[in-house]
Amino acid sequence: MLRAVLLRSASGLRRSPMAAPLSTAAASWLAEGTSPSPPRVRLLIGGDFVESRATEHVDVTNPATQEVVSRIPLTTADEFSAAVDAARTAFPGWRNTPVTARQRIMFKYQELIRANMDKLAENITTEQGKTLKDAWGDVFRGLEVVEHACGMGSLQMGEYVSNVSHGIDTFSIREPLGVCAGICPFNFPAMIPLWMFPIAVTCGNTFVLKPSEKDPGAAMMLAELAMEAGLPKGVLNIVHGTHDVVNNICDDEAIKAVSFVGSNTAGMHIYSRASASGKRVQAKDRICKLVQSGADSGARLVLDGREIVVPQFEDGNFIGPTVLADVKSDMECYQEEIFGPVLLLMKAESLDDAIQIVNRNKYGNGASIFTTSGVSARKFQTDIEAGQVGINVPIPVPLPFFSFTGSKASFAGDLNFYGKAGVQFFTQIKTITQQWKESSPQRVSLSMPTSQK
Repeated sequence: MLRAVLLRSASGLRRSPMAAPLSTAAASWLAEGTSPSPPRVRLLIGGDFVESRATEHVDVTNPATQEVVSRIPLTTADEFSAAVDAARTAFPGWRNTPVTARQRIMFKYQELIRANMDKLAENITTEQGKTLKDAWGDVFRGLEVVEHACGMGSLQMGEYVSNVSHGIDTFSIREPLGVCAGICPFNFPAMIPLWMFPIAVTCGNTFVLKPSEKDPGAAMMLAELAMEAGLPKGVLNIVHGTHDVVNNICDDEAIKAVSFVGSNTAGMHIYSRASASGKRVQAKDRICKLVQSGADSGARLVLDGREIVVPQFEDGNFIGPTVLADVKSDMECYQEEIFGPVLLLMKAESLDDAIQIVNRNKYGNGASIFTTSGVSARKFQTDIEAGQVGINVPIPVPLPFFSFTGSKASFAGDLNFYGKAGVQFFTQIKTITQQWKESSPQRVSLSMPTSQK
């Protein structure tokens, strides 16, 4: 499950997963390393891809081969400040750019993403490990949000009531917040960044993005395409790192909104420090331990994919499909998010029992029922405590004109991703009450206006 956290500051697949890595030698966001050093991922500050002066780096590895494909810097405090300053400087001009002009950039942006879908998917497969088909879907679901942002002129409309009182009109408008930020997880390297910054910047905000340190390439490629689409310098900035950069994002008073997706644990304290090596091995080890804990607690291991070995990729971190049956709600494998190809099977005596099992779980991202009974489906959708409900749909993630609505421990904050809620999150309402009178020798009334004549 994903945990989505939207916080405002107080101040406001198609081939096998072992496909050849994408050649990125000419990418402006990569600095070629001196052999045998890997390429270095640059920062994006004020419209320029710049090399970090950081002395500490994190290796980005291909999980199928353990090959280091690139290296990201742990952004320094000065570099982070420069990124925020660039966003802050760009904000006044960008907020005053007509919404139609901002939309046109998004129209061009979605065209460029479509033209580069295969390259983006190959990069995701290389850095993150999902199949090309899944990686392509990762990009496509993010692209849908960009398409949604192309209608910002309608999405950002306010409200107007004429003559609320004698000669008085009241209207509300949605204004951008200022500098916003996004903190991205490893599991959807393209979709999640595209959930965040396209809506934010089309609303008129500027943005500081921190991709996952495990697979930053897709986000960097997307940023490069955004610049090509016409996004002005400073509107989108990218920093890299682990918990220090996250803390800086959360603490900086110039940043008015922070959008985050990650595990529940990471969400509760934003991020814990990650070691600079062995991340993929640790992730695989965690999945294997949770599967073993389920078997040790009495679950029946129907299919075990922990010892899978892929020929020619013996060093890869592969987990095959795994099925645990007779799982109980007090087992660790049930209580913890696994983030792996593991299916847990539980028995329920009735529909009511099944609903209670789901509702007792602390997470509430999504739940689905498969049925030919409309009565059962309606009962399920009414009684289930999950933010997203599927009826004969396995993964009930809506299209971008609806919002991504996780609940319970799968969400924290006040507003959700994309859809109407996404626009609301990245804007603030201003209400104007105005009265115009003909010139008169009468004195101006300073009393509270009412709806009386």
